[in-house]
Amino acid sequence: MPKKNTITTLLDMKKRGEKVSQVTSYDYSMARIADAAGINTILVGDSLGMTMQGYSDTLPVTMDEMVIYGRSVGRACKNTFVILDMPFMSYQASVEQAVRNAGRLMKETFANAVKLEGGKRVAPQIKAIVESGIPVCAHVGMTPQSANMFGGFKVQGKGEENARRVLEDALAVEEAGAFMCVLECVPPKLAALITKKTRMITIGIGGGAGCDGQVLVMQDMMGVGLEGDFVPKFVKRFAEVGKIMTDAYKAYDAEVKAGTYPDAAHSYVKSDCSDEFYARLDEEY
Repeated sequence: MPKKNTITTLLDMKKRGEKVSQVTSYDYSMARIADAAGINTILVGDSLGMTMQGYSDTLPVTMDEMVIYGRSVGRACKNTFVILDMPFMSYQASVEQAVRNAGRLMKETFANAVKLEGGKRVAPQIKAIVESGIPVCAHVGMTPQSANMFGGFKVQGKGEENARRVLEDALAVEEAGAFMCVLECVPPKLAALITKKTRMITIGIGGGAGCDGQVLVMQDMMGVGLEGDFVPKFVKRFAEVGKIMTDAYKAYDAEVKAGTYPDAAHSYVKSDCSDEFYARLDEEY
């Protein structure tokens, strides 16, 4: 039987030098597959605003939506550790707001932890959430909720001053109590240094192989999209599920229009009524 992933088992993996796998999931079906595959952690990311809802960024996602998607994922996971994103403006206004919304996510879903973006500026929120008994995954480097401040989705930590800022952000969230930290779009040497300097589990997404683990968006790694869609540099396609799905839709469409589906093998051919009955029914109506 697969072993249940917990904070303790995940931190033990870091101590042993074992890598931690993480993917995003947003629904029961896909989360169930990831759980069965042995994925250590699932992030129900506010990236669902882009992948599931078609927005250009993550900002429109609400707490109610995170609860709905998170609850669906949580029901699917028997062994995988589930982390829920706190959406934009669900924690920035105050420490009290952050604790209240983190508590809501934990109470109304089957999450094991919450994630929030930012370094030093959200350290008080992280500290208060952890002191409330809620595990926290931090997120530094390129933080999508602040993309407008960066001028878009751009690599962070380039240059000495910016590298120092990202490192200090990571140290600040660790001191506040975060057990894990996503390092997004930072130079590999910087990500490796942060991994060395902290006890937190570091999860890279565009952070290189020196992190304790990696996360990819499911739609990116599975090729669920259309030809010409933007693919970030750090994404590796592990399957071309989008092509398989497109081919399946085309085949279904062709058979429906040709009248070859459904055939006898895919129909309830047995009837308790005789042909004579249906003939009389035809005449009556």
